[in-house]
Amino acid sequence: MKKLTVGIAGAGRIGRIHAENLLGHAGARVKTVADLAPDRIRAWASGLSIPNVTADAGDIVADPEIDAILICSPTDTHTALIEQAARAGKAIFCEKPVSLDIGQTRQAVAAAERNGVLLQIGFNRRFDPSFSRARALVQAGEAGEPHIVSITSRDPAPPPSDYIRVSGGMFLDMTIHDFDMARFLCGSEVEAVHAEGAVLVDPAIGGLGDIDTAVTTLRFASGAIGVINNSRRAAYGFDQRAEVFGSKGSVAVRNEWPNTVEFSAGDGVRRDKPHYFFLERYSESYRLELDSFLDAVRNGMPAAVTGDDALRAERIAAAAKRSFAERRTVAIAEIETEIWQAG
Repeated sequence: MKKLTVGIAGAGRIGRIHAENLLGHAGARVKTVADLAPDRIRAWASGLSIPNVTADAGDIVADPEIDAILICSPTDTHTALIEQAARAGKAIFCEKPVSLDIGQTRQAVAAAERNGVLLQIGFNRRFDPSFSRARALVQAGEAGEPHIVSITSRDPAPPPSDYIRVSGGMFLDMTIHDFDMARFLCGSEVEAVHAEGAVLVDPAIGGLGDIDTAVTTLRFASGAIGVINNSRRAAYGFDQRAEVFGSKGSVAVRNEWPNTVEFSAGDGVRRDKPHYFFLERYSESYRLELDSFLDAVRNGMPAAVTGDDALRAERIAAAAKRSFAERRTVAIAEIETEIWQAG
């Protein structure tokens, strides 16, 4: 089996996770990593036997030996890299969100389609064994017709102000995973969104024009209702739960813990806190999503998570942002119409 040759644009936290997962992958090798500060990653790249480090992601695009590019660089670089890589005929994996502007996302997705290249989006939670099992049960009709989709997603601590400033806001940065998961679990498209938000965790976040606490309700085309609650700080760790309640029953995903030990005594029953952060909770999903991407490239199959999935999640995020700002329910069709009118 011929190994796929991969380049990685961006060697921050996510880029390094992907590179390290690829290190042990029998079907791929990393040839080049691009980062705006190449000197800071040379020792790390050398430790992984990655032969090339560059400051210019264009070097990856221009290399005819490289079959696929993983785009893990800052969000404002994604669309240009997708379009360049698409013209070069390379398979593309891009972290979410594709951009902070839906029009730019649409153009990038269209470029991949026009050039006939595979584009997979990094909604890694779809590959988590618990969430994928829940979807399979819902699809098999075990819960009957979905009536309510409930998702809880809370971080253990807010990100720094420098991150908040360029994140695109809570709905596009954080809740976008939940918007995608709501579609994934329900099996129906979102038609309308109503969002409420507040600054209850860190006043500095409010000073940057963002929120840190939110509840978003979704109306699906099927008639089902979705409820997503988010917080930038859960004192007990990374809180990741979901339930699909239907006409025949309920399918639920609970938090995961580092161990299953439970201590019982006269003063109560105790156990350790859940996994503290996404690196621990979703470590397996990051590995599995790359397996899926590489298999699709090698076998000429469609991506498991497509550019259309990215667009749909970004539309929901845009509707949520507008709903919160204007204190009203926003139809997804309203967002779609504006995108097409803008060209």
